[in-house]
Amino acid sequence: MASTNPARGMRDFLPADVRKRNYVINIIKEVYESYGFEPLETPAVENIETLLGKYGEEGNQLVFKILKRGEKLDLENATKESDLSDLALRYDLTVPLARVVANNKNELPKFFKRYQIQPVWRADRPARGRFREFYQCDVDAIGSSSMVVEAELISAVDEILSRLGFQDAAILVNHRDILKGLLDIALIAEEKQADALVALDKLDKIGPKGVAEELISRKVFDLDDANNFVDLVRRDVRIQVFPVSDVPQSEEGRRTQEHGNELFLIEKFRDLLTSSPAGLRGAEGIAELFDLLGLRLNNRLSFHPSLARGLSYYTGTIIEVGLDAGDFKGSIGGGGRYDGLIGMFGKEQIPACGFSLGLERILVVMEERGMFPAEIAESTPADVMVTIWNEESIADSLKLASDLRKQGLRVTVYPEADKLGKQFKYADSINVPFVCVLGDEERASGNVKLKNMTSGDEQKLPIEEIGDAIRNQVH
Repeated sequence: MASTNPARGMRDFLPADVRKRNYVINIIKEVYESYGFEPLETPAVENIETLLGKYGEEGNQLVFKILKRGEKLDLENATKESDLSDLALRYDLTVPLARVVANNKNELPKFFKRYQIQPVWRADRPARGRFREFYQCDVDAIGSSSMVVEAELISAVDEILSRLGFQDAAILVNHRDILKGLLDIALIAEEKQADALVALDKLDKIGPKGVAEELISRKVFDLDDANNFVDLVRRDVRIQVFPVSDVPQSEEGRRTQEHGNELFLIEKFRDLLTSSPAGLRGAEGIAELFDLLGLRLNNRLSFHPSLARGLSYYTGTIIEVGLDAGDFKGSIGGGGRYDGLIGMFGKEQIPACGFSLGLERILVVMEERGMFPAEIAESTPADVMVTIWNEESIADSLKLASDLRKQGLRVTVYPEADKLGKQFKYADSINVPFVCVLGDEERASGNVKLKNMTSGDEQKLPIEEIGDAIRNQVH
């Protein structure tokens, strides 16, 4: 007998799950639209050459490839992977966006701001909060290299986190040029720098010792130098920048505040990178970002020089939302600037920056913490159920249901004539708060019996008053 379970790493969503997902998605959409972002959708399937080579060595291994079909699939004579696959399921929403922009450049505005909420697929090993099919909630701004773009994206993400109730989520930022500077002063050869970033991106998963071991296995460093490099990038440089107008006169010029037991000035980090033009450029960019955001993020924003983000297309600011509380520790979103990606699909280099929230991980944490509002967690499929008294009353019951729907109520109808007790039991099982009974006596008198399923109270009301009576108690 075939298994009834979904494929590994995939899931079914029952009605209660979908309602919770829609609650989160609607908040994300409302915030994105309030910042002027427009909706976009792209196909689930992309040409394989569109995806490969955009995500780095390990990302390429996680792309779900689709076999050629019919006569195009020649298994006997296939000698390389491209002989077998020509299409793939999309790995993320950013590369398809870059393709869309390159393909529709003349139809899009100079500054194109879009959001996209769709599923993506990765041939990854399933784990807690990690699935092979999952939704990303992306927001991207195309056409400007200004740090105002990053500031707006981060502000939108902060608003979403606040509305969802994530008071403890931290928005971590770094810059690819800062990482480049760190790699330069650590004397890592250019051809080994990508390997170093892949290893560093796993810091939160395998820890400092694991990163050092991977750096050694990738032949980036020997033992002592690997440990020294990990210690260097793990310096806990957390800064909070105050506008000069907000700083007491005696402290004017201070740009940092102590977090925990350490105090670092961003100027000191600049000093660390004086020998690297790229590193200095990155540090200046991060300083500008904090100047733009000021105190608006309520201590949520932190600078982390160890933040790498594994995707190879990032070119500037990189951003991640991290949780480090309770059972869940890890990222629930990330993004950054990718000024070179769109140019891979055309001749023109177009600046771009984006961020993606991971819907699945957000839902896992919200469920475990009980963060959903009661009306969502305890929601019902309908405000009222209309019973069917007998075969002769079906038309009247359907008309009553239709009239109530026109008054803005959600109405379900018990689908067949049955014992009244069974109909009440069913209504109770799906948590419908009210039941309308249209029996022979009620039909003759023009009334409806309304039962409150919570209190058990019953009352007879004229048909024309029943909608108001339900609505006043439901809303």
